[in-house]
Amino acid sequence: MPASPIRKLVPYAEAAKKRGTKVYHLNIGQPDIETPKMVLDAVRNSNFKVLEYSHSAGNESYRKKLVQYYASVGIDVNSDQIIITTGGSEAIQFGFLACLDAGDEVIIPEPFYANYNGFAVAAGINVVPVTSSIENGFALPPIADFEAKIGPKTKAIIICNPNNPTGYLYSKEEMEQLKALILKYDLYLFSDEAYREFCYEGKHTSALHLTGVDNHVVIMDTISKRYSACGGRIGAFVCKNAALIGSVMKFAQARLSPPSFAQIAGEAAIDLPADYFDIAKAEYKARRDLLVKRLNAMDGVFCPNPGGAFYAIAKLPIDDADTFCQWLLESFSDNGSTVMLAPASGFYGTPGLGKQEVRIAYVLNLNDINSSMDCLEKALKAYPNKTN
Repeated sequence: MPASPIRKLVPYAEAAKKRGTKVYHLNIGQPDIETPKMVLDAVRNSNFKVLEYSHSAGNESYRKKLVQYYASVGIDVNSDQIIITTGGSEAIQFGFLACLDAGDEVIIPEPFYANYNGFAVAAGINVVPVTSSIENGFALPPIADFEAKIGPKTKAIIICNPNNPTGYLYSKEEMEQLKALILKYDLYLFSDEAYREFCYEGKHTSALHLTGVDNHVVIMDTISKRYSACGGRIGAFVCKNAALIGSVMKFAQARLSPPSFAQIAGEAAIDLPADYFDIAKAEYKARRDLLVKRLNAMDGVFCPNPGGAFYAIAKLPIDDADTFCQWLLESFSDNGSTVMLAPASGFYGTPGLGKQEVRIAYVLNLNDINSSMDCLEKALKAYPNKTN
């Protein structure tokens, strides 16, 4: 099981804090936006005498409310096509376990969400990366590059849209290219849509907006980032393929049921005011604009402008991002502060890629982003192993 590039430096951050150093956490997608009060109040005010198992597919009332939510974003499903999961993570793992046998392959554009590696290891399957480039903002690689990797063991392609870790927003045209590809080779398309609401330029195209591929498409979803409720651990596996839903239900029954309190929270979240996402999205866009501006103003740094989510990947003038990120926590501070970043090498499947890149999560307020960028700029000047 591979170590998480997002969390593996935590011991160094904890040691820095014990020394009295303030650490700006830009390494992990934990929003600082408050979880909506009405969502928390729904849990606080819940009144039952037994904290019992839910249905293995999740509470029927919640699944029916999710049908309304999906309809609001142009996705037509019914409650029997939704299985509530323990976080989006379990939805991904269910997809791997139900659709691929041990030794099969899933193709993923890299850099990709690092935990896909862990889920693949747990399922006994192999990740086959197709490389995207920072030079064009991590757009979908050419379809020919995908086709070159498709073999007899290939069963699925997985994308994250908008993307973690790059923030890239796949266009309708790119999604249509993937549709043609999965039809041509009879593959599944897994679409991780955790950041659907956070698109800053352009419109989100869900995999379930595509026509004629209902038996091929699976959405992996979560309330974690949408409602700033990461600790709730509630996600959803959404698919119109009845046979596949039946297979996934076996895994859902094996783990009994998803968390009860968080289902109450998720159900309440669907009744949030219509402008809730407008406010959150405007805040993230302001943070993105500030972060990208500050990064690209630094000597030798390049950061493409991400179209969605709340992540950016920046190329830095350093020898090795893993070494640099550890150095930031062990050996550097500016006025008692330092920055925690995620080395991008852990988001690539191809060895040797991403060595000069870091993922930055813009989940801090504007003042803290400014302060953290001041800190990073000074760190880059002080780092002994610069490349220019």
